[in-house]
Amino acid sequence: MVNFWKMNGAGNDFVVLDNRDNTLSLTKAEIAAMCHRQRGIGADGLLAVEPARNGADFRMRYYNADGGEAEMCGNGARCFARFVNFLEGGALARTSFETIAGVIQAEFAGDQVRLQLSTPFDLKLNQSLELDGVPHLVHSVNTGVPHAVVFVDDLAGVDVRRFGAATRYHAHFSPAGTNANFVTALAPDHIAIRTYERGVEDETLACGTGMVASAIIHHELTGAPSPIRVDVAGGDTLEIGFTRTAPGVYTDVTLLGPADFTFSGTLSPLSFHPSQETALPHV
Repeated sequence: MVNFWKMNGAGNDFVVLDNRDNTLSLTKAEIAAMCHRQRGIGADGLLAVEPARNGADFRMRYYNADGGEAEMCGNGARCFARFVNFLEGGALARTSFETIAGVIQAEFAGDQVRLQLSTPFDLKLNQSLELDGVPHLVHSVNTGVPHAVVFVDDLAGVDVRRFGAATRYHAHFSPAGTNANFVTALAPDHIAIRTYERGVEDETLACGTGMVASAIIHHELTGAPSPIRVDVAGGDTLEIGFTRTAPGVYTDVTLLGPADFTFSGTLSPLSFHPSQETALPHV
């Protein structure tokens, strides 16, 4: 039997597992089955807590809804931080955890969590690309995972699934692909975004690393001051802070936003679809 918790960060939702004893191992297909909206628990991804290896407090493993492991997830990281605080009886004022993208620092502000994120890299502006046959000006940056950013006038009218998939699978971003964000400016320090997430292969209600990417590129293009508020499709407004030390170089990147428990339960392994795939070590 597998105990699980369901959490969400600004509507970006996750199955969360406690694997601090390193006894749990699931296949890629089993993770995808747990995340399936109709046949499983339903989630944009799965988080697992494991012992740290390199001096942090914990290790965060993150898997997209397709069962593939990803480097980082900003909304997931806030949920992860609040979950480990729950496991510690709510006694933590701050914590640190290892991800593939680097060590993340987190501090708690009531039900909200502020993350100190890894340094963004590979910033590229003003790339002219055809997306589904339509020319667009595309910007990109890696904020733990790769993101493309497209500014639009009518955010509500964007076909995010169509243009998001065209961006995600564009040859320019091959072979790994990219997440795709569509952004409009509401004020100098306030933007709204919609995001198509790689691995979910659809629009999600929020994407933390996408918010950071969009805020940084908005600043790079307009000089908008830090912090920048970001409205997401789930209805929440989050806050991105940063320090620009040189053109395209950003440090002290922070993400402040909610991390909420939804429900918890126990799932029988018999609920998983049989799979012959190689098991992932320790989820």
